Amino acid sequence: MDLLEQTKKLCKLYHIIPARSKGQNFLIKEEIYDEMVAAADLKPDETVLEVGSGLGFLTAKLAACAGRVIAVELDDKLAGVLKTGLIAKKVKNVEVVNENVLDIKIQPPLFPPYQGGHYKIVANLPYNITSIFLRKFLEAETKPELMALMLQKEVAERITASPREIPTISRGAKRISRGKPGKMSLLAVSVQFYANAEIIKFVSKEFFWPKPEVDSAIVRIKLNPPSSPFVKGGIKEKEFFQLVKFGFSAKRKMLKNNLAAGFKIDQGEAGSRIIKAGFNGKIRAQELSVDDWLKLFTVFQ
Repeated sequence: MDLLEQTKKLCKLYHIIPARSKGQNFLIKEEIYDEMVAAADLKPDETVLEVGSGLGFLTAKLAACAGRVIAVELDDKLAGVLKTGLIAKKVKNVEVVNENVLDIKIQPPLFPPYQGGHYKIVANLPYNITSIFLRKFLEAETKPELMALMLQKEVAERITASPREIPTISRGAKRISRGKPGKMSLLAVSVQFYANAEIIKFVSKEFFWPKPEVDSAIVRIKLNPPSSPFVKGGIKEKEFFQLVKFGFSAKRKMLKNNLAAGFKIDQGEAGSRIIKAGFNGKIRAQELSVDDWLKLFTVFQ
């Protein structure tokens, strides 16, 4: 019995009607589950947080690779089915949490401290919570070591965008995309400030039931280590992101115009500071990398 048949059988048995409002599109391609697990590079002693566990197909695979799985499922009925299925399979290293992941506190005892107890995240995220989910875990004091996420293709490309052309990387039989050049956004800067993000695989909407309207992508987000200059370099994050938000405040305007309006200074002054940082006075926000923003920060803080 393939995954589509199993999924439909379980939904019928437990009277589950997938809700579009909750992002309940079940993945029905086993190879894609395996790709997600491989992207997480799990070790037997690691803790993994799975978000949107659904019927538990991915949960069981994670439990076979990791020491401990925290399976978060918001839907009460699905959480019940998940618990029943894990008991039937005699899986003992999974803790089912029937809550909204956005309300969970990222602290012990549910999460291990960063030092000496890394945790990772593997999730088939509801697309409507992607941005706030990323912000919650990227900005958390106890950050994950790595996230392997199934995201909407467009969002994945935004997260992995680059300010200039970067060639596709060949890794064995795989071709890994770094995102579209010259398409940086506030979301891209926010993620890339904390981590390195790459698209592992594009996933067709045909591999989900019910079929969504858009294709997806598996994205691996590897957090900067504690020794990273961004982590221990004394960067004032609040002030830094205020600068970035000002820069992206109006998409079609030049950076100097946006920064002048945000900082309430003359456009000429804003342009002079941009040039002082080593950039063309007519540059636009989407053409800047995280390193470029850090250079700008030195002349605008």
